[in-house]
Amino acid sequence: MQYWNPSCECMSREEMVKLQTERLIETVKRIYHNVPAYREKMQKKGIEPGDIKTLDDLKKLPFTYKDDLRDTYPYGMFAAPLSEIVRIHASSGTTGKQTVVGYTRKDIDTWSEVTARTLVSAGADKNSLIQVAYGYGLFTGGLGIHYGAERIGASVIPISGGNTKRQIQIMKDFGTTLLACTLHMLCIWQKKWKSSA
Repeated sequence: MQYWNPSCECMSREEMVKLQTERLIETVKRIYHNVPAYREKMQKKGIEPGDIKTLDDLKKLPFTYKDDLRDTYPYGMFAAPLSEIVRIHASSGTTGKQTVVGYTRKDIDTWSEVTARTLVSAGADKNSLIQVAYGYGLFTGGLGIHYGAERIGASVIPISGGNTKRQIQIMKDFGTTLLACTLHMLCIWQKKWKSSA
């Protein structure tokens, strides 16, 4: 198996628990102090940031539901000021008010790193030609894989979703070595590919 960041991906269980605990404590403090909706939910349960000391304490925290995101539309769940948000994504809103997510520069960097790890673990490297057939735009999917692929030095075909005939033609003409898409689309394209062979 290949690793993008061995020191992170191969750390001991003890190191991982220590890191996760530190990040949990830091995250709870940040949201408590910066997101009124989270603070209110925690206060209703009688929880303060200092009550979270171990991973086992995670079960003390209240759940966040999609309605919480809708009720604080558009920016009420952001833990950073809008001046630090470099990208805003949103759901389609097909089942109600769209949910909005804001990313800081650090969030984008972390997202790129995590998708780089994912791609390398799937066999991608700097010689890969990755066809990103997730949607681009307000949907979050396509850009994460795109940035992770660029981070590992792979070539990216940012084709986005849809247009089965064109997707298959691009795969054939460009020599795509890795396809990033939904399972549903892959099944559709596989049938079309077989019928066009």
